[in-house]
Amino acid sequence: MATKKEECLFCGSSLEVTFSNLGTSPLCEEFVKPERLNSSQLIYPLHAYVCHNCYLVQVHEYVTPEEIYSDYYYFSSYSDSWLEHAKNYVDTVTDRFGLHKESFVVEIASNDGYLLQYFIEKDIPVLGVEPSVNVARESIAKGIPTEQLFFGEKTAHQLSTAHRKADLILGNNVLAHVPDINDFVKGLKHLLSDKGVMTFEFPHLMQLIENNQFDTIYHEHFFYYSLFVVKRIFETHGLKLFDVEELSTHGGSLRIYATHIENGDQKEGERLDALLSIERNKGYTELELYREFDNRVKKTKRDLLKLLIKLAEDGKKVAGYGAPGKGNTLLNYCGIYTDLIEYTVDRNPKKQGMYLPGSLIPIFHPDKIRETKPDFVFILPWNFKDEIMSQMKDIAEWGGKFIIPIPAPIIVG
Repeated sequence: MATKKEECLFCGSSLEVTFSNLGTSPLCEEFVKPERLNSSQLIYPLHAYVCHNCYLVQVHEYVTPEEIYSDYYYFSSYSDSWLEHAKNYVDTVTDRFGLHKESFVVEIASNDGYLLQYFIEKDIPVLGVEPSVNVARESIAKGIPTEQLFFGEKTAHQLSTAHRKADLILGNNVLAHVPDINDFVKGLKHLLSDKGVMTFEFPHLMQLIENNQFDTIYHEHFFYYSLFVVKRIFETHGLKLFDVEELSTHGGSLRIYATHIENGDQKEGERLDALLSIERNKGYTELELYREFDNRVKKTKRDLLKLLIKLAEDGKKVAGYGAPGKGNTLLNYCGIYTDLIEYTVDRNPKKQGMYLPGSLIPIFHPDKIRETKPDFVFILPWNFKDEIMSQMKDIAEWGGKFIIPIPAPIIVG
């Protein structure tokens, strides 16, 4: 009899096939305060499996969402390009679905109000649902109505009673974060109005595999989705996908459009069928594709360590840029500490003065790079590399260059 932690979190089948075994790691957002620098940190297995029955890639729930989000450090508003992405989305869906002052928009995992603020500018009523107390507080301070709770079937009933059913439900990078995906989608089904639509954005598994984005695997992300799997999950709970867009965000994401199966107003589009065909032709419904990934990850680790060790032996100084969750997976899996990357910087003042979990690399304000003039800047949030290289282009004045670790370590500049 398989234990609970050996079962697929969607279909209940036993999990036996490794997708990527990244050893052990602390929680990616569990930054270390200076006074706790000499204290121990809890670490957990970081082993991703693929279900042989439904092909859902997943990491076990070793830590509850309540523990992960009790004191959260990710604030969406610190990325200019992400704010621009959010504003463009609001303009697009407002026009496409005819949203107006009588409409009602709900965002699940609304963070600090980075997106809903643009609906408010259009006088469209909104509600944010955000589980992190400290992050929800930031949203409320901006005047954005926000409920601080975890979303699921029970809370969907509470929200529809306290407010009303939504004409648009959206969630950006939330589908990966909920371990009980069946309960979550049941909640969506209840909260959506009869003719309502929903959109969700999430990193595309196809891009993760093809571009070797293993560092996007961490405890905060329970799932890694193909379009094929997401379609199956939504259909299981009475919802249908009718469109999909491929986005460049977060290294390659999908934006799916869904509604009730009973809603005949929204017809399945050509883009959906086309991408499903691509996934099938590339083998995303066959186990062999998933089995091959782990060896590529191991090679990247070796290549990255060779590069950093060579730079250290040559007397070169390397600093990091950013303190994202993916960066902590990369550093801890590869065993990179302050002997190879002296420090990192981040625009988020709540992270400055802290230390990265596991590696204990200190985090400073971005001005630290200009003060110390390192030979190389290692970009941990490589999905924002263009934005970061533009912000830090003046490192060329002292001959500085950038290191981008994914999909393979390269030096730029």
